[in-house]
Amino acid sequence: MPTIKEIKSRRNTIESTSQITKAMKLVATVKLQHSKERAQNSIPYFDTMYNTVTDILKKSTNVNHIFTKPSGDGKVALIVISGNRGLAGGYNSNIIRALTNQDAKIKFDPNDTLIYAVGGKARDGLKRKGYVVEKDYSDWLQNPSFDDAYQIANDIINDYKSEKIREIYLCYTFFKNTVVHIPRVLKLIPFTSVDDHVSKNEETDIISKNSYNVTKSKFANDNNLIMNYEPADDELLDLIIPKYITSIIFGAMTSSIASENGARMTAMDNATNNANELIDKLSIQYNRARQGAITQELTEIIAGANAI
Repeated sequence: MPTIKEIKSRRNTIESTSQITKAMKLVATVKLQHSKERAQNSIPYFDTMYNTVTDILKKSTNVNHIFTKPSGDGKVALIVISGNRGLAGGYNSNIIRALTNQDAKIKFDPNDTLIYAVGGKARDGLKRKGYVVEKDYSDWLQNPSFDDAYQIANDIINDYKSEKIREIYLCYTFFKNTVVHIPRVLKLIPFTSVDDHVSKNEETDIISKNSYNVTKSKFANDNNLIMNYEPADDELLDLIIPKYITSIIFGAMTSSIASENGARMTAMDNATNNANELIDKLSIQYNRARQGAITQELTEIIAGANAI
């Protein structure tokens, strides 16, 4: 049985830990308010851009462009957005699991996949699983801007045009609400099929009320619509596709940051509650041990007095 000193030392340690987790929860809460507003403001633009471009290309059956067909014999590019720090519950591990789990709807072969990492946790986790990290943009994750997303999009489009890669996928965490954050895999290019572009996983509620297949653009219901391009389709797609990919990456980054802050706030709240429960149990244990020690001392004093 632990001594009074050991119980007191452990209780003090847990109290210190509780103060740290409480402070981290407050910081995450403040960050969440800002990142949540930013993510929610980007969703309409995100949805409209995604659905409009996919609908346009779905109607463009006669277009023969590099973005509408696999590019050469290159590898698959996977943009992975995660956190740079831990202590966020299952946020980072869920991203890795969504890509490497045996039940994943889209399989990514480590020998045929290049990772474009936006976040150190996924970068390190995928490295350990044998994936090759082609480029690392983790330093841009703290306060991402549209220019940062443009640079990522520009790099990956150049690799696509040079036939270093043949397909581009994006993996990020969709911010549904403060406590629900859904890992999502999104196909960016080539546009082989609209239904191909969002991974469907009923177990993780990939298709939700806010998902990209629900909000349709004004072209979606017109099956007889034929797209005419002015200027030429090559010139127009060369202009619009980089903007499309940039906006999708930027929206994914803002959504992922909000998800990370929400996950960290929840994790620190749970840690604080668990610490308080342990403190209560140790306080009871300490009081019982102290009461037992006092009783023992009184018994010894009384026994000594009787002996005299």
